[in-house]
Amino acid sequence: MSDHQDLKNTPGQRQSVSRRGFVQGAGAVTGAVALLEQEAQAQSAGKVMGPAAMAITLNVNGKPLKVSVEPRETLLDTLRHKLEHTGAKRVCDRGTCGACTVIVNNKVSYACSILAVDAVGKKIQTVESLTAGGKTHPIVPAFVNNDAQQCGYCTPGFVMAAKGFLDRNPNPTYEQVKDGLGGNLCRCGTYVGVRQAVLEAAKKLKA
Repeated sequence: MSDHQDLKNTPGQRQSVSRRGFVQGAGAVTGAVALLEQEAQAQSAGKVMGPAAMAITLNVNGKPLKVSVEPRETLLDTLRHKLEHTGAKRVCDRGTCGACTVIVNNKVSYACSILAVDAVGKKIQTVESLTAGGKTHPIVPAFVNNDAQQCGYCTPGFVMAAKGFLDRNPNPTYEQVKDGLGGNLCRCGTYVGVRQAVLEAAKKLKA
């Protein structure tokens, strides 16, 4: 029998179908079905979160803290409303002002832009850590000495941004401090005092 079987004489049939074409078509369908099954298995194997609240553990300032959160909750709201770490402030809630700055895995980050569930397994530092255990980080008194705090809304974010900056650059120039804290805004306009505070803290850290 030939590879091509003519079906023109079959009533209502207008096209001819080859055996090879039929086999190829069936193989393509089978492959597509197998691919869809693999994708479905992969999705079912993944951990589905929400919409209900779930229990997670966050490492905050070196301590494991258990908390129940919904997948949509930000790290900022979880810290402030559920873990009583109110140092980070909610101001713009858009990741532009820096008042909610924390340090996550040694990286300066906006807590309002991170989901709490995404912070699981990471080391979170808040401004409260800078006075823990009876030890005060030099950046804290430096802000007081240089009148850098003013109304205080932006201060915790600036302090944490400064701490993270000094961790990366322990011997900065004034211009480097200015650029390094560019992600934080002060509505009172105390930028000069903030920058001088960072330079003072750098000297104390070296001493």
